[in-house]
Amino acid sequence: MSEYNVAIVGATGAVGTRMIKMVEESKLHVKSVKMLASKRSAGTKVKYNGEELTVEETTPDSFDGIDLALFSVGGSVSKKFAPEAVKRGAVVIDNTSAFRMDPDVPLVVPEVNSEALKEHHGIIANPNCSTIQMVMALEPIREKYGLSRVIVTTLQAVSGAGNRATQELLDESRASLDGKEYKPEVLPVKGDKKHYQQAFNVLPQIDVFEEDGYTHEEWKMIHETKKIMCGGDMNSDDIQVTATCSRVPVPVAHSESVYFDVLDKNATVEGIRDAIRNFDGDILQDDPDNQIYPQPINAEGKKDTFVGRIRPDQENKGSFHLWNVSDNLLKGAAWNSVEIAEYLDEMDLLRV
Repeated sequence: MSEYNVAIVGATGAVGTRMIKMVEESKLHVKSVKMLASKRSAGTKVKYNGEELTVEETTPDSFDGIDLALFSVGGSVSKKFAPEAVKRGAVVIDNTSAFRMDPDVPLVVPEVNSEALKEHHGIIANPNCSTIQMVMALEPIREKYGLSRVIVTTLQAVSGAGNRATQELLDESRASLDGKEYKPEVLPVKGDKKHYQQAFNVLPQIDVFEEDGYTHEEWKMIHETKKIMCGGDMNSDDIQVTATCSRVPVPVAHSESVYFDVLDKNATVEGIRDAIRNFDGDILQDDPDNQIYPQPINAEGKKDTFVGRIRPDQENKGSFHLWNVSDNLLKGAAWNSVEIAEYLDEMDLLRV
């Protein structure tokens, strides 16, 4: 069994702290773990397997002797340091958008397209959290019945925007309940011109707007889904995808309403349920008679994707609806990254 020296870049962030836990729980044989972050966070103490480790500032030399580097930082930081890590012999699994659309970088959800890992050249991209849970719900359906069109509306948790956004939601909620004013500074997008209250509100904007009226988050869901499910082609016509992404006042776990068309018009709800029930990483929660369906509050802290509310479009044969929920910080980020590492290890690909 190989033993690995691991670096976690962004170890003090919302995803980074969960990466630490996922590495602790993983099947990987870990020889050592190095905690890395920005200069501002250097010196912070974090725990790994009961041991207190000091966070170091990320520099190119930080990756000397590292076999596996898990990145959860800003895209610009990943672009700067991921190639440096690869130069020094590390395999990088990056949780930002920096490399997702690079044709030479596999974009991977292990249960869906692990074969793409064979094409890596040192960097593997972790998809957007909303994309991950949607393809997890759709892949068993695609395998059984084919898939031609997807229309998704997301209801995304504030933790997807980071720790500051989560704190802002809590502070806004308290202020609103106390009848006090609160000036938002983070949501919907920290770097955009205006900021709006998230508490007791729904914001139909995640990331910045593109020229065509779609947000960049919506653009990501469209093209990442195609790249994952259509053999690496982000512009494939094999599956039509469109998205509307919104932020809701939920701390953790994204929800999605997904409408989809299958190729096999003889598909049935029960057949779709069976496919999801037997797919690794999916949990079927679909019992309307007993009001059983996925909820964010129950998905938090779980590694699985929960799927329910499966029903046919009564007006269009071969079209269906489903509802899926997943912890955006685990399967949507930290766990998917570590799971990729486990697959690389099993496939003897955890090397440059």
